[in-house]
Amino acid sequence: MKDSSMRGRGRPLNPVLTQRKIAGAAVSLIQSGGYRALTMAALARQLGVSASALYNHVGSKRDIMILVQDRVNQEIDCSAFDAQDWDVALERWARSYREVYARNIPLIPVMAVLPVANSPHTLAMYEKVAAGLTRAGWPRSWVVNTIVAVESLVFGSAYDAVAPDNIFDPGELSEAAPMFSAAVAHRDLSLDSRRRSPGPHGAGAETAASPADVAFDVGLRSLLAGFRVHLDALRAQEPGITSGGSDLE
Repeated sequence: MKDSSMRGRGRPLNPVLTQRKIAGAAVSLIQSGGYRALTMAALARQLGVSASALYNHVGSKRDIMILVQDRVNQEIDCSAFDAQDWDVALERWARSYREVYARNIPLIPVMAVLPVANSPHTLAMYEKVAAGLTRAGWPRSWVVNTIVAVESLVFGSAYDAVAPDNIFDPGELSEAAPMFSAAVAHRDLSLDSRRRSPGPHGAGAETAASPADVAFDVGLRSLLAGFRVHLDALRAQEPGITSGGSDLE
């Protein structure tokens, strides 16, 4: 009798490689050795397959990075744009975005400049953000610049999240920069108590804040405040603009 545990000849019932497996292995390689560690040969070894088998699924390193981009960006929570006010949704999206990339620092230099073409999940995320802002009355000409402004803060702050807390300590040169040294000594860390995180730990999960968290909070709240001022000015000029799309330049 044939052992049912043994796979017979022919095509396997389940493919050895999937896009998810390829992306997961690529992320592992980059996290452990940086972007340069990701080669087709290294990825094939990581997956336990031949390079030729890998090329049957992806044609180039760029194809792999598109899979990585989509895999990582799927973790970003943009669900608030379905029901929340634009500023609440934008804040939750930005905080989730930062949390995801703070866990994937080696990916930032590549992801920050990788075109979104052929990345379905990434495009779906941007579509949800754009639709939420447009419904709130944002001019279409503002939407992409707003996304880029938020991402600039997010990526920079994600790097800052892994910096040492004493990164601004001037050491023995404090007298050479007395104003800056005094500012460091009096840095306001009053937000460093507890804050709620929209990240993968679950809605409302509490995480301890850090100096980097406080700086991100200040930057994000200031950015949102500026957006509110500009949108209020637009609505004052065009009283009919309260919701729905706007083609104003």
